Amino acid sequence: MQPRLSLVTLGVADIARSRAFYEAWGWKASSISQPQVVFFQANGLALALFGRGDLAKDAGVEDRPTGFSAVTLAYNARSKAEADQVYARAVEAGAHPVKPLQDVFWGGYSGYFSDPDGHLWEVAWNPSFPLDEQGHLFLPDSLT
Repeated sequence: MQPRLSLVTLGVADIARSRAFYEAWGWKASSISQPQVVFFQANGLALALFGRGDLAKDAGVEDRPTGFSAVTLAYNARSKAEADQVYARAVEAGAHPVKPLQDVFWGGYSGYFSDPDGHLWEVAWNPSFPLDEQGHLFLPDSLT
């Protein structure tokens, strides 16, 4: 098996509201999007927004109220300045600031916000995780 993550689907309460947030943050909805599902192309994967109840039904699980889901999404920036810009743009688009950007113990710079449905996003600059020209992250062989 080739390790791969192809699509991340977020269950949302209001697809139109969530689409508006992600578009205001700078994501472009794909033309294949429909009223019941919205797709955004990211580097080598796609992000989808799908009705929360419909997603639970599709997976065959109960739609329970959320708290901390123990999952975060991340945007890795090329610099602290870019991280500041990305975080500020998310907040301007309607994100809830959770933890301000700050220097962190692992040598980088990181902060968190939540989208309109409470999905946590980390915005980070990590000097040990360089990005290629397309913004793809490739883990280094070692952290020396």
